[in-house]
Amino acid sequence: MAKLRLGAIEDDKAVKVTIELPAALHRDLVAYAQALARETAQSPVEPAKLIAPMLARFIAADRAFAKARRSDTRQSSATDSALPKS
Repeated sequence: MAKLRLGAIEDDKAVKVTIELPAALHRDLVAYAQALARETAQSPVEPAKLIAPMLARFIAADRAFAKARRSDTRQSSATDSALPKS
């Protein structure tokens, strides 16, 4: 089996978000959780716990988003430095 993109799921303080998923996507999350448990020798995680690390990985790999974020940060820094100091 090919190496999965996600590693062990960390137990971190969470923010509750409620979403609706298509049934097929939920089935895929269940299957992914089972495969991840086999690969990492962990007990199976709840499929919902996969969503956050998957989104984080997706965002981290999105080059256009990273570029836009850097641009926003630079613009924000330039604006902040132009403001008079109190």
